[in-house]
Amino acid sequence: MAHIVQTIDYQKNTANEQFVESLHNTGFAVLRNHPINKELIHSIYNEWELFFNSKNKHSYTFNPDTQDGYFPYRSENAKGYTVKDLKEFFHYYQWGVYPENISDKTKLLFLDLVKLGQQLLQWIDINTPQDIRTYFSMPLSNMIHNSSTNLLRIIHYPPLDSPIKDGALRAAAHEDINLITILVTGSQPGLQVQSKNNQWVDIECNPGWLVINTGDMLQECSDGHYPATIHRVVNPIAKYAHLSRYSMPLFIHPRDDVILSFWATPVPKTQLSPTTATRIAPW
Repeated sequence: MAHIVQTIDYQKNTANEQFVESLHNTGFAVLRNHPINKELIHSIYNEWELFFNSKNKHSYTFNPDTQDGYFPYRSENAKGYTVKDLKEFFHYYQWGVYPENISDKTKLLFLDLVKLGQQLLQWIDINTPQDIRTYFSMPLSNMIHNSSTNLLRIIHYPPLDSPIKDGALRAAAHEDINLITILVTGSQPGLQVQSKNNQWVDIECNPGWLVINTGDMLQECSDGHYPATIHRVVNPIAKYAHLSRYSMPLFIHPRDDVILSFWATPVPKTQLSPTTATRIAPW
């Protein structure tokens, strides 16, 4: 990539600047030594492995109106694709359906990730250049206060027991639509990011690390300063095709009443008057 996705030690004094720089340059950043408990993550994956391997999962089939619950294998395709992804998953909202045989550990993880997400948005608020911050209608970290639309997606990519003949991927190329996504790294490799010269780059996924990426909403808020980068999950090589892959992205969303930016339609910087471009943010 023209710029490399940075792997950042959360404990370092320079973590916030490095994190924001990586998001600006690539739309992605990787965090290690973060406060999310690794044993908790491991335990949660074990619970959901049992869930996805049970017939009981169909008792929680998703509600088409509220979009919470269990989504069966090959029920979703990425925007612009007709071929379904090779995955099944569960949507958890704080107000949504929740399996009886899953402990409250997932709910605790959800709260921990939302808390971390608020801190990461504060890092972006602090380190965003002033001329870009003027586009924000309010601090990013305030946009998610009391949001009811934050979504934890628990994903199972089943083993590939036979060759895939229709060209399907575990997750076809897509952008996320939210502010930021916090991804608890997958149990197996496969995540790739598209570089600015349209090359696919593997993202390192050591157990317990977190991958954070920019969504369309933050791209809109920042007038493109933070790009919503295309990414995908590729199919494993034959040696690992018999293994399942699990991952858990938390999609951080603003409240429904939040205006993302001052521009109903993004205005190119070249069309801004000097007065508008240097306006002081109202917060």
